[in-house]
Amino acid sequence: MKLNHTKIKTLGDLKKAGYQSQGIKDELRGNLRSKLAKGEETFEGVWGYEGTVIPELERAILSRHNINLLGLRGQAKTRLARLMIHLLDEWIPVVEGSEINDDPLQPMSRYAIELIKEKGDKTPISWLHKTDRFFEKLATPDVTVADLIGDVDPIKAANLKLSYADDRVIHFGMIPRAHRCIFVINELPDLQARIQVSLFNILQEGDIQIRGFKLRLPLDLQFIFTANPEDYTNRGSIVTPLKDRIGSQILTHYPDDIATARKITEQESQLDERQTDAVYVPDVAKDLLEQISFEARNSEYVDAKSGVSARLSITAFENLLSAAEHRSLRNGGDGTAVRLSDFMGVVPAITGKIELVYEGEQEGAGSVAEILIEDAVKTIFPLYFPKIDKLEKKDAETPYDDLLHWFFNAEGFDILDNDTDKEYKEKLDSIPHLNSLLNSSESDIIPADSYFLKELLLWGLVAHKKLSKHRFNQGYQFKDLYGSFISGL
Repeated sequence: MKLNHTKIKTLGDLKKAGYQSQGIKDELRGNLRSKLAKGEETFEGVWGYEGTVIPELERAILSRHNINLLGLRGQAKTRLARLMIHLLDEWIPVVEGSEINDDPLQPMSRYAIELIKEKGDKTPISWLHKTDRFFEKLATPDVTVADLIGDVDPIKAANLKLSYADDRVIHFGMIPRAHRCIFVINELPDLQARIQVSLFNILQEGDIQIRGFKLRLPLDLQFIFTANPEDYTNRGSIVTPLKDRIGSQILTHYPDDIATARKITEQESQLDERQTDAVYVPDVAKDLLEQISFEARNSEYVDAKSGVSARLSITAFENLLSAAEHRSLRNGGDGTAVRLSDFMGVVPAITGKIELVYEGEQEGAGSVAEILIEDAVKTIFPLYFPKIDKLEKKDAETPYDDLLHWFFNAEGFDILDNDTDKEYKEKLDSIPHLNSLLNSSESDIIPADSYFLKELLLWGLVAHKKLSKHRFNQGYQFKDLYGSFISGL
């Protein structure tokens, strides 16, 4: 029921308007039913979960369940929880001055009960907006029962001259103050077991225990928990009786394909308009960037149990544009396009986002990042160029023979980090056979992407051990794989 909250100021006004109380789980369920019936999107801006996580979450809400979102880092668990506020009513009435959002028709606290008893229908009413009905707590080892549930406040007792036996000396914690709201506890396994035990009664019976007070407060909350899989989280676990009281446990996952990953990265990247206006990013570069995360999730050097967050691609994309922008500014500030050599600028974003196993530690984080970029190039390469067969015969002809022969006779080919766009293009155009290989591609190639693809071709031949690549302070040098040994260099 929609009420004109600006005109309803007292309990009497609320009764005349025909307001009826309902629990938050019924409220969420009702609004979700309405959205589903109208074909409206329920969790906007979350990609890749349309056929998996979101239907399960919708079913959990329809079932009025408390929910645990279980998944690796960077899988939009907290975002899903925050989006649930859009399933709440726009405004709800509360007893004015109540610490715990008392429903005027179903008062619960001593303050609200006594106020309504004293003033009756003249009891003042205030309105709470749905954006103020979301509480979030990160579970850390220092969280106490007092923080979540409440404790005796000696200052309040002294100021009001009350005995510690009087329930008015209670200072309510975050959970009672979130009455009629969504309450999220992030990283639940990090919460100490004894603190998790304090949630038992709230989840099942809706009451709380504070010190020696006997309180029967039928708290009305929608709990959302987030957690990493227990086999990964070494810091703790969810105690079994608490898991038993959580209605639905929903497993989240990483994007299944490059297209979905790109949507997430483009939506979440924090970019300056001057950056996006000045830097052109070829589609193949965007695909290559996302492929790095996919390679990391399957790499023997990266701890799969830790996961590879979607934030890797997001921060890497920001770094990629900054690398191109940096070069452009050094060369006079004209517009530029992303180059494959700019991908060395994303190494710091990769090294901070992956957990390495022993073999990875031996290689070093920087080296592993470069290996992941090379693996991504190797995966993307056959989408644009003829596949290179590892088992090809020694003297068999390949489409790359003329190009490799050119490198065999050349002393080397250098691409510098700060080459102007004109110098960069002239250098790539100076290599015969690149254009013919590009023209033979079966993929539709946008002219603006052609130079990136030419560089991809060189990197791909390096990844397939057909050319060598050497990094020096100012850029890269590509050479024939065996020419340097033959010449004695």
